[in-house]
Amino acid sequence: MQDLSQFRTPPGFRGRSVLIVQLWWLVQSTLFACSPQFMFGWRNWLLRVFGASIGAGVLIRPSVRVTYPWNLTIGDHSWVGDYAELYTLGAIHIGKNAVVSQHCYLCTGSHDMTVPSFDIFAEMITVEDEAWIAAGAFVHPGVTIARGSVIAAKSVVRHSTEPFGVYAGSPLAWIRARVATVGLSDMTGDAQ
Repeated sequence: MQDLSQFRTPPGFRGRSVLIVQLWWLVQSTLFACSPQFMFGWRNWLLRVFGASIGAGVLIRPSVRVTYPWNLTIGDHSWVGDYAELYTLGAIHIGKNAVVSQHCYLCTGSHDMTVPSFDIFAEMITVEDEAWIAAGAFVHPGVTIARGSVIAAKSVVRHSTEPFGVYAGSPLAWIRARVATVGLSDMTGDAQ
């Protein structure tokens, strides 16, 4: 049923030459991973050198793993936490003011189990503005985390979400609407 001797990586699948891919992996495991926590600008610069689009004020921890940075876009003031895996076989687009917490896995690629050659494919993941994916969540290929959505810790996201919803579980389920926090003076009517 499955014959891995027939597997072939499609031409151009990585988006860059094998040499560039290997160079990135070397840079990522040394200059990127060994940089001190506070050197966010340095890590952002390294990602940009390898083709990522990184906005202003982005905070990426040194333990984050990015497979192919040329498939990564992150908007202004977003955060990517410790040990997050951005498996960018396909594009990952993270919007502005979005959070991908520690130990999350955003997986754009998989294999077709219905063919003996186990063909590989990639589908884009989008994390829209103001979304938050909490610790340890897994996001499947082709999913969009809608604007302002919250994905609870350890959830498995197999389908796209609706804006400003709070979701949890495996399978993922809508829990409630995300409600904006208002100031105390707004709640009491004492606003000036």
